Amino acid sequence: MKKILAILAITLLFLGCSSKSEDTTNVEAKLAVGKSLKDLKLNDQNEKPETLSADTEIIFFSFSKPMGHACNEFLESKPADFLAQHHAVYVADVSPAPSLIKKMFILPDLKELKFPILLINDDKLSAEFTKGMDKDSIVVVHLDNYKITKIDNLKDAKELEALFNK
Repeated sequence: MKKILAILAITLLFLGCSSKSEDTTNVEAKLAVGKSLKDLKLNDQNEKPETLSADTEIIFFSFSKPMGHACNEFLESKPADFLAQHHAVYVADVSPAPSLIKKMFILPDLKELKFPILLINDDKLSAEFTKGMDKDSIVVVHLDNYKITKIDNLKDAKELEALFNK
């Protein structure tokens, strides 16, 4: 009986740690100059649905753990309303993390932060946002009335700081 319970527990652990596997090969890139992000709707770290406003000028994305840490450290050093003051939005892709790790560690930690983070938490949506993007950089999307006018790749928080000090 103990062996059966151990096998069942290990099986559940592996199922809980896996992320959803979807076919993400034939997706259309969401981030491209000229495209509109007017219909963008993502949940924040408190599971509240958020959309962009017409005055949003900058969206910066972290698609990897190191870039996510860099963005979080940058924003932790700023006032809570920094993003709103700069007409900016921060989006973090947490979809690569195993679901159990997200539920037990990542999401509770993000809820403690003083600034809003919109989350990509779906493999297909992640593929649409990352297609053609450098995942090892902070991807900065410049907007004019929801329309993408420019995309930059920043290598660290210092470059992110410089972006907002222009």
